[in-house]
Amino acid sequence: MFKMEKNTPIKPVETQQKQLYHIKVNINGVDYEHDVEARLLLVHYIRDVVGLTGTHIGCDTSNCGACTVIFNGKSVKSCTMFAVQANGAKILTIEGLSKNGELHPIQRAFWENHALQCGYCTPGFIMQAYWLLKENPNPKEEEIRKGISGNLCRCTGYQNIVKAIMQAAKELRSK
Repeated sequence: MFKMEKNTPIKPVETQQKQLYHIKVNINGVDYEHDVEARLLLVHYIRDVVGLTGTHIGCDTSNCGACTVIFNGKSVKSCTMFAVQANGAKILTIEGLSKNGELHPIQRAFWENHALQCGYCTPGFIMQAYWLLKENPNPKEEEIRKGISGNLCRCTGYQNIVKAIMQAAKELRSK
């Protein structure tokens, strides 16, 4: 059996220098360049490096959708990608939806329809709804429910979220 002497000093483990990769991304119309580790998740890059904290971290397993962003026109869960994979990408986050201090119609519809309670999942739902309405500007209720099925909410029961997306779709079609 190993017996450790009292007051045995702990020696630091020598580690290799971290390998960094230079990336360039456009987030919400602003260009960013940073050196990042290969293992840095996109959600952590957006929040911790760029400082846009509207994209939430809910599960780190891609189950909840709180980290949903628009990546080169597609809806992605940013906890499933590394920041290095975003090199050259155009990303839209919840912060990029409002213009000149005015809420985007989807954001406004969520507000007006009480489609949030604690609000933690809301940015992910709004970004998923944004993508859904770009793909299908006139969805039926079943199509909305299917379109948001990758996002979880533990508070609302989804009815008001669906109602909000339907209202936003109607408003966006009238523009």
